[in-house]
Amino acid sequence: MKLSYRPINLPFEYPFTISNGRTKTHQPSLLVALELGPFMGFGEAPAIAYYDVTVESMIADLEKHRRMIEKFALTEPERYWHYLHHLIPNNPFLVCALDMACWDLFGKMKGKPLFELMQTQWNDTPVTDYTIGIDTIDKMVDKMKAKPWPIYKIKLGTENDISIIEALRQHTDAVFRVDANAGWTTTEALDKIPRLSNLGVEFIEQPLAKDNWDGMKLLYKESPLPLFADESCVSEQDVKKCVDHFHGINIKLTKCSGITPAIRMIQEARTLGLQVMMGSMNESEVGSAAIAHFLPQLDRVDMDGPLLLAQSIATGLTYDHGKVTVSGKPGLGIQFL
Repeated sequence: MKLSYRPINLPFEYPFTISNGRTKTHQPSLLVALELGPFMGFGEAPAIAYYDVTVESMIADLEKHRRMIEKFALTEPERYWHYLHHLIPNNPFLVCALDMACWDLFGKMKGKPLFELMQTQWNDTPVTDYTIGIDTIDKMVDKMKAKPWPIYKIKLGTENDISIIEALRQHTDAVFRVDANAGWTTTEALDKIPRLSNLGVEFIEQPLAKDNWDGMKLLYKESPLPLFADESCVSEQDVKKCVDHFHGINIKLTKCSGITPAIRMIQEARTLGLQVMMGSMNESEVGSAAIAHFLPQLDRVDMDGPLLLAQSIATGLTYDHGKVTVSGKPGLGIQFL
């Protein structure tokens, strides 16, 4: 195989703020490509400061391991993931991008889209939400009005959380999901969640710090709303920890290190009775296409990266008022603009 890559830095339509005051105006990412004969597969890994992941560190690892990455004799993506997992054990975001590119490449070689390779049928797919980042209440209302949508994911974790939802609720009957990004204490969560339930919120994502398992166990017993793990469920070994602490898990391809482990995480979650959501980390159409092919396996999805970014780089995904469709072409089914 032949490896190539390209860094990108796409602007957000609006500055994007979550709890703890972290604000971004652009999303840096690394696009990777694996070429084998006439076929080329693509993958993406966003750089996320919270996880200490930079484009530069991913490029450094690519160059360090280029020869080994390229020499692998591809037979199936699962074997390549295991190879990469041991080759680059401390960079799951990069492993994800390469794993994604391998699946795209493999799908093109087999002439099948990813969802068919995963032995699923394209039906009963959930609607994606649209994220409203933390801002002044007036600006959050304006963002919502500018994007009429059936489901909104509202970033919270401020002193004004209830006031924000009350204000937004005055302007729409859409479903609200709340993502606290680990921004609440146990006491705050016990107070806020019942009030949010009365305001028509569907579920709460990561209410407490990722390692506050005692707090989550209490919250799980008391919460009138379903609770989904995000920061508390990064990789495969975290799934079983979420039982009796969360009602579901939010899988991020980049954090768990790719499509291959995500398939196993979904299977384990189903066995353990956990609901399954898949989320994005502001990926472009490339990484978002990989998420889209999981839709037949998901209960809920948050894959609004291309909607939040001000610039498109590829075709192959269609968003119609929250309903997402893929092109049906082999692999990820994307084509660069």
